[in-house]
Amino acid sequence: MDPEFNDNPHRRLNILTGEWVLVSPHRTKRPWQGKTEKSEVEQRPQYDPSCYLCPGNERMGGSVNPDYSTPFSFTNDFSALLQNVEDVKFSDGLLKAESESGICKVVCFSPNHSLTLPLMTVGAIVDVITLWQKEYRELGAMKSINHIQIFENKGDIMGCSNPHPHGQIWAQRTIPQEVQKKDMRFKAYWDKNHRSLLGDYLVQELESRERIFLENEHFVALVPYWAVWPYETLIVPKRKRAHLGELNEDEKQAYAEIIKKLTTRYDNIFETSFPYSAGIHQAPTNGKKHPEWHFHMSFYPPLLRSATVKKFMVGYEMFANPQRDITAEQAADTLKGLSDVHYTLR
Repeated sequence: MDPEFNDNPHRRLNILTGEWVLVSPHRTKRPWQGKTEKSEVEQRPQYDPSCYLCPGNERMGGSVNPDYSTPFSFTNDFSALLQNVEDVKFSDGLLKAESESGICKVVCFSPNHSLTLPLMTVGAIVDVITLWQKEYRELGAMKSINHIQIFENKGDIMGCSNPHPHGQIWAQRTIPQEVQKKDMRFKAYWDKNHRSLLGDYLVQELESRERIFLENEHFVALVPYWAVWPYETLIVPKRKRAHLGELNEDEKQAYAEIIKKLTTRYDNIFETSFPYSAGIHQAPTNGKKHPEWHFHMSFYPPLLRSATVKKFMVGYEMFANPQRDITAEQAADTLKGLSDVHYTLR
């Protein structure tokens, strides 16, 4: 990076969306008088009889979970999308609406109520990835489903309603706006260069190595040049894979290893169970070929200065565009220096 950019305000372009982020590294010197809270270490049992995601327990909708020992998925009892919705459109001048249909599923990562991804074994995370693949293939084969969003909200402050280790899958008729932005950028670059936009970006990152903090034979974890959240990260396969279904067994193993190490380093930053929203963007399932797509997984964590001091998207971020203080390079340096051994196991 140009030294001027390390100390002075500047903008960075997100090549995947075409949007900009304002970076203000000089603001890290300002005194902090914001809100702080006491950090509490939560000890959870391996099984909670009151948890509606634990094996054998009854859920709020009345269904009973099987006594599962590997990752388990089910249709959300309180889905944001419904499958059998009448196709209706409304238009009145500038007012427009249309019905939307889909399927929402919950994915329990482990039967153990006390575990999170960094505390799971690599083999157990491989099992989660295998279930993601299965859901992507099966839901994507349905004519009424054109996009599948796999994500995880971890932690109370991310709106997670249950501490049991789990994620979600929302499969729907339309392609969401964030994916449409990337789809257009991917396709334009592919049509012009006959190469992957994310693949070419990864080549440049591998050459500079400024923002890469984890790497194995098949995957790279880095802080993207255009990161918005303080410790935002991106996991990218080295070989262009349009979606999870294209990963072979060796790649799944490597992917699981990267996920475990990344989330472990997150927890080690402030020695807390690090909250985040993580999501996988991959090729739509609309029946078309998508040679331009290069799947990737993003992590958006809000913690900024400690286990309790968060980054909020307010003021300028809400009315203008995203802004951050620490640079992507500073965040990457922090992540590089952390141990792969979870702080609770040292």
